[in-house]
Amino acid sequence: MSAAEPFLLTQPLHIIYQDEFIVAIDKPSGMLVHRSFLDKHETVFVMQTLRDQIGQHVFPVHRLDRPTSGVLLFALSADVARLLGQQITQQLWRKHYLAVVRGFMPQGGELDYPLKEQLDNIADKFSRDDKAPQQAITRYQPLQQVELPIPVSKYPAARYSLVALQPLTGRKHQLRRHLAHLRQPIVGDTSHGDGKHNALFKQHFNCKRLLLVAKQLQLPHPVSGELLTLTAGLNELELLFSQFGWPVDEGYYQQQFAEHFTERTWQKSQ
Repeated sequence: MSAAEPFLLTQPLHIIYQDEFIVAIDKPSGMLVHRSFLDKHETVFVMQTLRDQIGQHVFPVHRLDRPTSGVLLFALSADVARLLGQQITQQLWRKHYLAVVRGFMPQGGELDYPLKEQLDNIADKFSRDDKAPQQAITRYQPLQQVELPIPVSKYPAARYSLVALQPLTGRKHQLRRHLAHLRQPIVGDTSHGDGKHNALFKQHFNCKRLLLVAKQLQLPHPVSGELLTLTAGLNELELLFSQFGWPVDEGYYQQQFAEHFTERTWQKSQ
């Protein structure tokens, strides 16, 4: 989606979970969370839309990049926002993503690769650009593969992998930058990706978005302490996955996240 194409919301935001303390939505790809002077042409934002939809002010506690879809959580009071912020600081949240990447990923692993803070020329023009790289850790696990009989670049066919991801840190564009570092960039990534493969998906599948989904968020409820598992859908990617012969059943992905990313499972594999 280019700067000349403002985001158009055609239906109400899908609410995954709501009680008197928090509300979680399935954020559409291409929708900004809040107003930004970097995108002055945009008129539709998650915070204002959700506020109007539920008739109540919402407090952001984390964010998703504009092109990423998936679970986005808000507090319904400043006090609850503070509690959720403390959970993030204490690393009590578990985030699980799905991404479609270029090439066949041979095996899973953990990438501990520090990232230099990315600064925007306008928004961060007064920030220091000489900071040391910050620790960034991502766990990754290939789930599915597909080979398409479509020539791309110098190759007679195009290969892609569906990958499950668990970021253990929260650096800007961490997943996109880490997968680019592994030389398996996310399809649709216009900043760190492969333009030829992005064009292939636009031409053959009418798919113009970043193929990254914040699929699942697990956290203790900020008031009751009950473990919450909040899950986003595949939405417009369900048709694409079906074309590739990849699972679209929610239970499959829940199982994969539990199998590959629980601490006990991970410790046994090391």
